[in-house]
Amino acid sequence: MLKVDNINVYYGQIHSLRDVSLEVHENEIVALIGANGAGKSTTLRTISGLLRSKTGSITLMGEDISKTEAHKLVSKGLAHVPEGRRIFLQMSVLENLEMGAYTNSGNYKEDIEKVFTYFPRLKHRSSQIAGTLSGGEQQMLAMGRALMSKPKLLMLDEPSMGLAPILVQQIFDIIAEMHKAGTTILLVEQNAEMALQIADRAYVLESGRIKLSGTGRELANSDEIKKAYLGG
Repeated sequence: MLKVDNINVYYGQIHSLRDVSLEVHENEIVALIGANGAGKSTTLRTISGLLRSKTGSITLMGEDISKTEAHKLVSKGLAHVPEGRRIFLQMSVLENLEMGAYTNSGNYKEDIEKVFTYFPRLKHRSSQIAGTLSGGEQQMLAMGRALMSKPKLLMLDEPSMGLAPILVQQIFDIIAEMHKAGTTILLVEQNAEMALQIADRAYVLESGRIKLSGTGRELANSDEIKKAYLGG
């Protein structure tokens, strides 16, 4: 579904991503883990067209999207939930979800109800102003808004950041549910332990390079990963 081949990204003189290549196959959860500043968010921002690589290519479902403008990628089946949620704080929960459906030509009312099955809290708060929601509820809204575009590939950037442990578990349970329902997911997470538990495959990014890759189970059992990321 997604093939990233040999991308190099710069912030001015800073070489942020170095020869990064990765693949996401249909119906997989693929995790991208690494320390803060390793280049995880930069990778997602480059895939979604917000940054440009100097080299290589990015292919989505067989189509080269390396030069495609970011706003056109949503209609091609790519949705990106950025770090920090970026919801419309002055709009209601329902209005945020409706904004997510702007490329959706079908009956989006049904899609809203589907989002509410994943996130029942949002249904109870549908008329509430989004800026008054808790952090966990805002994360749910950001994910729900992305689902409104019916993505084939959903990219999630640090969905558990800043959340209480009980909410972290809820978010990961919902990610697993979305995956079971047929959504392919590329997940960026600092919570390596949780990410590897649900990932089919994973990549480890270190100083802008892919250092390791393997199945979620292989990496979870790796002594190197345990020592660096799992506190083992």
